[in-house]
Amino acid sequence: MKITNPAMTSSDISTPLVSFPGELLTEDEIAAITGYLTPSRQIQWLASNGWSHVLSGARRPVVGRVYARLKLAGLKASEANTVTETWTFDLTRVS
Repeated sequence: MKITNPAMTSSDISTPLVSFPGELLTEDEIAAITGYLTPSRQIQWLASNGWSHVLSGARRPVVGRVYARLKLAGLKASEANTVTETWTFDLTRVS
């Protein structure tokens, strides 16, 4: 006998309850920044406005989220402000 929960569907299992932004901007986010829906126009806008980007295999622009946040804040992306601080596990103060 199979017991199922009628309130839960198979799509509920695959859909996360909390959505975290990924490392890359979504197509919608790139469209919102550039003002264009067409990838060729997005690429043109990104290049003419000095945004670093790469092209996917489908020739769509790919922009990193951290880079975009720095760029939108008016900061120049550098290794100093994009790399997180490294840490080590220090047990010297534990008795």
